[in-house]
Amino acid sequence: MKTRLFLKSVALMSVMLMLASALAGAANFKKEYKLQVNVGPTFYWGMGAQKFADLVNEKTNGQIVVKPYFGSTLLKGAQLNAFQMVAQGVIDVAFESTINSATVLPQKNIFSLPFFINTLENLDKLETGETGKAIFAAMEEKGVMPLAWGENGFRQITNSKKEIKTPEDLKGLRVRVVGSPIFIDTFKALGADPINMNWGDAVTAFQQGTVDGQENPVGVLIPVQIHQYHKYATFWNYLADPLMIYWNKKDWDAFPDDIKAAIKEAAEQAARFEKALSRAGLDGDVSLNILKNEFNYTMEVADPVKFLQEKGMTVSTLSDAELQAFKDAVKPIYDTWVPKIGEDLYKKALADMGQ
Repeated sequence: MKTRLFLKSVALMSVMLMLASALAGAANFKKEYKLQVNVGPTFYWGMGAQKFADLVNEKTNGQIVVKPYFGSTLLKGAQLNAFQMVAQGVIDVAFESTINSATVLPQKNIFSLPFFINTLENLDKLETGETGKAIFAAMEEKGVMPLAWGENGFRQITNSKKEIKTPEDLKGLRVRVVGSPIFIDTFKALGADPINMNWGDAVTAFQQGTVDGQENPVGVLIPVQIHQYHKYATFWNYLADPLMIYWNKKDWDAFPDDIKAAIKEAAEQAARFEKALSRAGLDGDVSLNILKNEFNYTMEVADPVKFLQEKGMTVSTLSDAELQAFKDAVKPIYDTWVPKIGEDLYKKALADMGQ
């Protein structure tokens, strides 16, 4: 009888110690981890961010609460500051474009070399290959923990003036671009007049006819209803716009292993969901089936090209010969930017793509 009571007491003490340990660990967690997101919740990118927050809550049994702050509200619109703010711990976690942190990590401009990657297969090879490993390592050195690759998509060009099939078609066109220097250099090399402005001002400029075109992935073109402003779209895949989920490294390192594993799993699943949204209808049925079979999700716009055409847009693609003409036109960009990106990383990217 005494032995049985002793064993019960030991078991009870063990449970109490485990509970106390769990409570002590939980006390170290913040009530809320702020997630920086550039876009709104209706964009594919924003939907991926919400999915990540939901999955973190689910997989950590509510111990970690991630709250998305959409529309760059944490940055007051200063999107290029996200990486530094996460590294400093002012913001906990970000679901961000590689474009926005390329000013801090120039290696990320490997994705912005014009007409370099061109295909989803090549993009996947870079992210999962030595290129992606090198970028992840560089991010850790800067104080953030990369968790997964998402995707804003290949950036396409639209305009109100004419069909774009050759570099000559761009000459003189005023094109709204991202404020990254490599974007400015690329469009100048193509003979266009690149203009950096926020989206609200760009829409006004489209309506007034003072800006002719812009470049963005379909995951942006559809929700902003680009067909209201532009008649022509060229799907040229001129550069990729990968997204990344990354966490403040100091906070990350303090998490217990089970929490790290749960958040990492949530990031990978959310990124897979978001990538499938961005690729849906552009890779045959592959992404549509991922969404249906793995996430029980049906795309509202299952064929983005057909959707834009039905809205009255002329959607063009480039032949190999036409694409080569653009590649030839931007060769000077490589002379300028490969040294900034790093010759070693550039060679890694070529090797990853089997070139």
